[in-house]
Amino acid sequence: MTLRVLGVDPGLTRCGIGVVDVERNRRATMVAVGVVGTSPEQTLDKRLLVIAETIDEWLERHKPDVVAVERVFSQMNVSTVMGVAQASGVVIAAAARRGIPVALHTPSEVKAAVTGSGSANKDAVTKLVTKILRLDAPPKPADAADALALALTHAWRAGSGAAASATGNGKDSLTPAQRAWAEAEAKARRGR
Repeated sequence: MTLRVLGVDPGLTRCGIGVVDVERNRRATMVAVGVVGTSPEQTLDKRLLVIAETIDEWLERHKPDVVAVERVFSQMNVSTVMGVAQASGVVIAAAARRGIPVALHTPSEVKAAVTGSGSANKDAVTKLVTKILRLDAPPKPADAADALALALTHAWRAGSGAAASATGNGKDSLTPAQRAWAEAEAKARRGR
């Protein structure tokens, strides 16, 4: 069975969107990737409408099983956090209207899932997303690669939990990247 995940790296200026199909054996294939951009000269309502309409189109076209969105972190500056939170809300509401589950993942969880290190930089994430998805060229801009990384993270998380419980081995059955991801997720939970 294949899991289709739509990943979203939310933002007002650039909102990365990526869709991946992930098989039970963790083999992942990119279905689509893109970025919806809005201009700071536009009013907030118009910017959010552009994002909402684009997300609606992607949800209709690709029919994901789940939507994975980057969790907003408060250590950013307030105006950035507000824009990211507003874009996230539009995405979450669009999925909810269709009954599509939404999962939130922190940046460190995503980095750990894809690279094995919760402190990896954007270049490392992009490089590994390109390799994992067997792409000829890295997805650009970084927001597009981040959206694909979010989708992969969610698919692998769902798959690793099922695999661990099925084998009864828990952490022992996880790959090093999955263990690093689980540790990053636990750390993020403790920080809340």
